[in-house]
Amino acid sequence: MIFVELAILLLMILIGSRMKGIGLGVMGMVGLLIFVLVFHMKPVEPPVAVLLIILAIVTTAATLQAAGGLDYLVSIAEKIIRRNPGQITIIAPFTTYFLCLFAGTSHIVYSLLPIIAEVSAKKRIRPERPLSISVIAAHLSLTGSPMSAATASLAAVLAYSSAALDIIKVCIPACLIGILAGVLVVWKKGKELNDDPIFLEKMKDPAFAKSIESSDNITTVIKPGAKTAVLIFGIAILMIILCGAFPQLLPNVGAGEPGLAVNADGNVNLTGMIIMITLSASAIMMLVLKVSPVEVTKMSLFTSMASAIVSVLGVVWMSATFMGANEALIEHTFGDIAGAHPWTFAFALFFMGALTFSQAATTRTMMPIGLALGITQPHLIAMFPAVNGDFLLPGYPTLVAAMDFDRTGTTRIGKYVVNHSFMVPGLTAVTVAVAVGFLLSFIV
Repeated sequence: MIFVELAILLLMILIGSRMKGIGLGVMGMVGLLIFVLVFHMKPVEPPVAVLLIILAIVTTAATLQAAGGLDYLVSIAEKIIRRNPGQITIIAPFTTYFLCLFAGTSHIVYSLLPIIAEVSAKKRIRPERPLSISVIAAHLSLTGSPMSAATASLAAVLAYSSAALDIIKVCIPACLIGILAGVLVVWKKGKELNDDPIFLEKMKDPAFAKSIESSDNITTVIKPGAKTAVLIFGIAILMIILCGAFPQLLPNVGAGEPGLAVNADGNVNLTGMIIMITLSASAIMMLVLKVSPVEVTKMSLFTSMASAIVSVLGVVWMSATFMGANEALIEHTFGDIAGAHPWTFAFALFFMGALTFSQAATTRTMMPIGLALGITQPHLIAMFPAVNGDFLLPGYPTLVAAMDFDRTGTTRIGKYVVNHSFMVPGLTAVTVAVAVGFLLSFIV
């Protein structure tokens, strides 16, 4: 029976991922309804904590966007990239990584992709090289950013006081080394631009040739309070890191019944602090910088939050219910394998990430399964970068955008679909990041 139930779960995820948007969430609910009505499964508690974390973090990032803070950060990144155009293959991905790490979202990469493509083409560096690894770097930034929903979700699942800090200490250096490995594999990937037949054919068009040679620099007008918004956002990040590093800083409100934001010993937990700190930072930006709450709700980051919340609610609730109904059988069947070879669980994380197109949903769905299988917390942290499997199928928005912005045609989907521009750097970066993560988990 479990194979039939598993087939239904995977089918709902597959159909939902192809529908895009909130499709993953609504199909997850269809799967949950089938589990309850047909198989009489008991639905587990919905992932309320994760949903509230996503709501709080994305609202704060959207406030930063409305205040001009994201434009200011992008302008800094643009200056760094343009200052060293000859080394763009190594500068672009690391600039992208730190920008997305700070912002807690990979979608800010859309602002950098046209700049990377333009600078590369003008220097006759194959744009596929920096574009592909920069997209991967944007994804890897989420597995370690204190402001990302994925990192907050893992900290909530692990549920010990210094979990967030341990994730940061292991995953940030592991992902940086993984990105470096990805840079090395694309450094000489493909033909040089001046030898690429597709590019040479395009250059025969005088209009195209002129557009490549001309300067497309557009000065972005930065709002007056942008720097202050970034400062407030940065302080919020620092406060979250300090709360994770020094649990004694967390307020105690008296022992009693544990809840969403309070542990049994009376300490306010990190989930509660993240929600309170981030939304307070959002309020301060609105009050100090006169940012309109209505304007915040119109930001692209805020509107994307609804899709993220529906997707996480549907797929996580369905998957957790399946896990709860079959927990004993799964532990009996796979527990010994996972205990003896914990690294094998990374494959499950990777392929679930490829199916869900969401690091947060994958984390909240799969990490509790890892704990149930007896995989230790340090090993789960080491494998955290494996949730970045969303590049496997070239349908994720960041991949599509990179291909669209590369006017030279070097960044593309291959003849067999999976042999696209992002496959080699993505597999290399994730594999190295997980391997280094295991090494660091023993040291840290």
